[in-house]
Amino acid sequence: MKHLVIIGAVWPEPTSTAAGSRMLQIISLFQKQNYEITFLCSAMPSDFSFDLSIISVKTQAIQLNDSSFDSLIKELNPDVVLFDRFMIEEQYGWRVMENCPNALRILDTEDLHFLRKAREVAFKQNRELVFEDYISDIFKREMASIYRCDLTLLISEYEMQLATETFKIETSLLYYLPFLSEEILTSIPSFEERNHFISIGNFLHEPNWQTVLQLKKHWKFIKKQLPEAELHVYGAYVSEKAKQLHNEKEGFLIKGRAESVVDVYSKAKVLLAPIPYGAGLKGKLFEAMQLGLPSVTTKMGAEGMNGVLDWNGFISSDENDFIEKAVELYNDKSLWETAQKNGYEIIEKRFKNKLYETDFMNRIDELKMDLKSHRNQNFFGQILQHQSLQSTKYMSKWIETKNK
Repeated sequence: MKHLVIIGAVWPEPTSTAAGSRMLQIISLFQKQNYEITFLCSAMPSDFSFDLSIISVKTQAIQLNDSSFDSLIKELNPDVVLFDRFMIEEQYGWRVMENCPNALRILDTEDLHFLRKAREVAFKQNRELVFEDYISDIFKREMASIYRCDLTLLISEYEMQLATETFKIETSLLYYLPFLSEEILTSIPSFEERNHFISIGNFLHEPNWQTVLQLKKHWKFIKKQLPEAELHVYGAYVSEKAKQLHNEKEGFLIKGRAESVVDVYSKAKVLLAPIPYGAGLKGKLFEAMQLGLPSVTTKMGAEGMNGVLDWNGFISSDENDFIEKAVELYNDKSLWETAQKNGYEIIEKRFKNKLYETDFMNRIDELKMDLKSHRNQNFFGQILQHQSLQSTKYMSKWIETKNK
């Protein structure tokens, strides 16, 4: 049986983050091709970590900067190794390369971290992004990780375009793999059976916190036009500063973790997501389309999602437009039902499993069959593996020696 080893930054939490849900989607793709899967992670599991044994995935805790990993990975002898984010590839990539040289190495970016960081810098300085914002230390590290791997998964068409056109990365090193949907939930409450607005997002994720702050600014103007409406703000790991925004009188309610996304989405009438910056795809908007919940968001929120198709609600151009469209979508049944249908169409035409799973696994098989030739064409990757450029390797060895 073929064997995939995933090295995770954290144990997956699909009820807390979109990244956790995506990881389970990737696991499912490989399991359909009869891969045995082992998940390794150095982080401590949380109360909300998914029990991978339920889906027949083996797990094992590992140590940072410890040669015990070398023996373990050699014993596991995987056909494919997937690194969850570039920081994990920095830590363990060189160990995989030395101990399992024939294993296909895949980097799952989740989203391009350097892009999110560049946008954050520009946002917090209240200015437009310029090219120099990209060229950060995170950019250099993430790019190096991409070149060291045999294949890198990008979740957004926009990021594929940025990587290939702006930064000239060969398409042979990249694969576009967005969120995947197996089914659309259509047996849900109607327009008349729903009330209130909703927002959702893990509070540990800085763009989500900034989105809540944007909502706080917008809400008083929406509330003025819809005095009976409330805004229910859900998200895992609520901070104290977020709790201070809770205001019953204003109808701005910090609800905390959603026990069931299906439940809270089916009761709400409109999802609000004034996302000011970020990268990748937005899980909250993807799930909203799957579950028939129209939304109002920003260009940044919708990026990479709808292509040429109509959005499942509105993509606002500014603060006043956001407020106006939120009220309009909340009040207009015909508009709301059209938006819901648009969301279903986006999922069906752009995110269904069948659009990607066969092609993706064929790509994996092709690379495994001709791995030596593929690596020989990756000149930058070869250069970065020279000992003079392996600072993370020697730093790890130094830390391990120091700890002993």
